Amino acid sequence: MVQDFADYHELSSDLFSWPSSKEEWDQYRLSEKQVAHFHEFGYVSGIKLLNEEQIEVLRKDLEAVMDPKHPGHHLFYEFHSNESEDSDSVLFHSLGHWRMTEAFHDVLWNPAFVMAAHQLLEHKPVRFWHDQLFCKPAKHGGVVAWHQDYSYWTRTVAMQHLTCWTGLDDATTENGCLHYIPGSHRWGLLNAPELAGDMNGLMEYLTEAQKAAFKPVAIELKKGYASFHHPLLVHGSYENRSERRRRAFVLNVFADGTVSNTNEELLKGVPPIPKGKKMEGKFFPMLFQGN
Repeated sequence: MVQDFADYHELSSDLFSWPSSKEEWDQYRLSEKQVAHFHEFGYVSGIKLLNEEQIEVLRKDLEAVMDPKHPGHHLFYEFHSNESEDSDSVLFHSLGHWRMTEAFHDVLWNPAFVMAAHQLLEHKPVRFWHDQLFCKPAKHGGVVAWHQDYSYWTRTVAMQHLTCWTGLDDATTENGCLHYIPGSHRWGLLNAPELAGDMNGLMEYLTEAQKAAFKPVAIELKKGYASFHHPLLVHGSYENRSERRRRAFVLNVFADGTVSNTNEELLKGVPPIPKGKKMEGKFFPMLFQGN
């Protein structure tokens, strides 16, 4: 039997250390300036979440779970060895690996992550939504089209979500780092394009004013550093034609009290939560209630 780490709603290894006092938590708090930047522009970046040891453990686990023959493969919600289906534009994308390895499970309870998420969600308790892997090989890595995360998440309400993108490699303009459209979190909800399709598929849904304000900012990050963004912030990433691969994982969370907006499955294989009922339980654990 393969162990399902979704059964455990706390740290299960010593990869991270859970603080035991306010003083220990304080080292992870974002500054007022960082929080203000998030609210003004829709994102805040350059947040250190991982040390070298943690990066190496996660990299090893990443190589293991990317193998379609991994014994825990059935625990994935989604698995796309190449979501674009173009061999010259490869984008590995998956959801659900937190259930498969101890390190990817425990990174949900990384104190640096949960404290920042708590602050950016206006100090509300933080509950887990789902994780993602985005990996672009060297020389023929594909794009992630311009999109808003919440345009794929309307099966949950209210919109009180947050995304955290963390690099396991240095992310640069050359190897396909994230790009944001600052201020686009105020544009309202837009239609959802194909994630690994035409980079500019979103453009047909924009007004002329939005097109004029569409000025991408590259979010270059050293490995182990993260960027947090608003659920309506328009973002994407260009192809990787460099000599270096670009590996990253994403943690998506929402404030406690979010409810299901559908009677269908929220994630593949996860028992449905009836429409209007609170998102909670085994697959949507509480990560942090505050201190």
